[in-house]
Amino acid sequence: MAVVKTERSPSRFGSLGPMSRGTAGGSTSEARARLLGTATRIFYAEGIHSVGVDRIIAEAQVTRATLYRHFTGKEALVLAYLDVADQGIRGQVAAAREGAGTAADEVRAVARSIAEGIRSPGFRGCAFLNAVAEYPDPDHPVHQAVLTHRQWFLETVTDLLARAGREPADEAGRHLVMLRDGAMAAGCLFDPDLVTETFLAGVEGILRQV
Repeated sequence: MAVVKTERSPSRFGSLGPMSRGTAGGSTSEARARLLGTATRIFYAEGIHSVGVDRIIAEAQVTRATLYRHFTGKEALVLAYLDVADQGIRGQVAAAREGAGTAADEVRAVARSIAEGIRSPGFRGCAFLNAVAEYPDPDHPVHQAVLTHRQWFLETVTDLLARAGREPADEAGRHLVMLRDGAMAAGCLFDPDLVTETFLAGVEGILRQV
């Protein structure tokens, strides 16, 4: 991956890493990075349907032709935004697991990284749950992108729980994902410290059953 310009989204996603691909120093890739960085910030903070491409173009300081040179339309930009979020969360999970020790410790580390995101400034819930609420059609590409991300996360935590000694781990994996979903939804509505304390206690409850 040739990184031209690195922009990072707010910490509630975890570290999202580079947003653009292209030749080093290329202004074309820099314009794409500005577009995607702007869309990521606004889509997450304000929602997707409420934001038009004219605003993204204006805030990214590019022309309409530049936007359509890189993205076929708003839907393609939304999918790119979700890809950025997906890659960031995958990186966050990988970083949390690194050096954690046992599989149970890895589960705890992943849970703590989720809790840190919920407690971060500007937290607005799960980008994927927010997006799927705006795209309820199960056949829509955005809806499908959300399902793909969630399947990856479910498989990841289920595998960790299986390696921690929970066999079969399918039910425990679904339980952890539901705890995470609830914490992400509640974290922008109530005291995030209380929400994350409850979430982490729930994860410990799952691990005690291993």
